[in-house]
Amino acid sequence: MVESIVLKDYIEYSPGSVVSKTLKQNPAGTITLFSFDAGQGLSEHSAPFDAVVQVIDGEGHFIIGGEGHNLKEGELIIMPANVPHAVKAERRFKMLLTMLRA
Repeated sequence: MVESIVLKDYIEYSPGSVVSKTLKQNPAGTITLFSFDAGQGLSEHSAPFDAVVQVIDGEGHFIIGGEGHNLKEGELIIMPANVPHAVKAERRFKMLLTMLRA
């Protein structure tokens, strides 16, 4: 069954938490929604694949290779494979993460 969804309405915020919801996963990659409550984040890590992040609600702070980037709703950034990155939510926000496997 094929259905259309409104991304920012498809995942809820949870107080004091990071919530993730996988929309699609296959050998080519994954598409995952995230919501971050204020003060939450993901510690620095790296992945062996390129990843595209699009902010769909609010504003998030991303540190990629030691450089900070503030993204607002409707903006996206590409996180290159094997480059350390972290995510911080000064205010709550939602993002769509698309991981592209080589």
